[in-house]
Amino acid sequence: MAGGSGLAARETGTGLSPTMVALRRLARDRVAVLCAVVLAGFVLVALCAPLLARLEGQSCAALHTELVDPYGYPVVGPDSRHWFGIEPRLGRDLFARWAYGARPSLLIGVGAAAGVTMIGVPLGLVAGFAGGVVDRLIVWLIDFMLSIPTILFIVGAVPVVATWFGPEAARSSTLDAEIRLWTLVCVFALFGWPVMARLIRGEVMSLREREFVDAARLLGMPTRRILRSELLPNLTGPIVVGVSLAIPAYVTAEAGLSFLGVGLIEPTPSWGRTIADATSYYASDPLYLWVPAASVLLLVLALNLLGDAIRDAFDPTAR
Repeated sequence: MAGGSGLAARETGTGLSPTMVALRRLARDRVAVLCAVVLAGFVLVALCAPLLARLEGQSCAALHTELVDPYGYPVVGPDSRHWFGIEPRLGRDLFARWAYGARPSLLIGVGAAAGVTMIGVPLGLVAGFAGGVVDRLIVWLIDFMLSIPTILFIVGAVPVVATWFGPEAARSSTLDAEIRLWTLVCVFALFGWPVMARLIRGEVMSLREREFVDAARLLGMPTRRILRSELLPNLTGPIVVGVSLAIPAYVTAEAGLSFLGVGLIEPTPSWGRTIADATSYYASDPLYLWVPAASVLLLVLALNLLGDAIRDAFDPTAR
């Protein structure tokens, strides 16, 4: 650790905080910068999806059945009106659906990671600092949550949550799609926080024996203030790393569940759902399959590489 601290000091030449040292390392990492640019591009596509659709002159929900033959195959390819072509059977514009499809993937990934952080960090803090009975109870809860199969819970939770909003006949397809989306966010957060809590608990157990914590206790600082002002700032690195690695996991999970038919449903545009529908047409219409598949691959790869770079940047012993 001393060698790592000396390395950080030599890198900066000043007494910068560990967070600033990590940011400087990231700025010098070409792979991390490239991944951040790719991620920013997808975020812009998601935020500007309506603008992009208007720029093309199409809508993600408009049907163009006149451009589909009696067998369901498009009679036109990518052109100036439909940049990625049209969807078989229904004739919906594939570019507009691709742009709107970035929204649920990023929303679920970021929303679930935020929920994991809000639940897991406080519980990990309390468990690692308090110890004793409190620690054993939280660890038991962590082990219990990790033992529940997430996919089976999702399959069972979605119809149960939907009944809270009235009978199926009285619900619109748009409401059902919104229920499915936010249920996925909540379930991912519910089953993801134990990993974050376990990580934070281990870090706090090592930090609570440090001199600055003992000094805070001797000064009569209350426990709540020690957790908030002394320990939490020292957990920035593990929290950022945990979040950066959780987001791609949830993006992949959403795409996989939608592909299997237990994730997002119509009319919500989804890359995973599009991939599932495109498997029957990949030979005659390659763009229908490969554009969303390549987008999922590129987004998850950029997030994973960026997460690895963040982890290395916050590691004081990394060169």
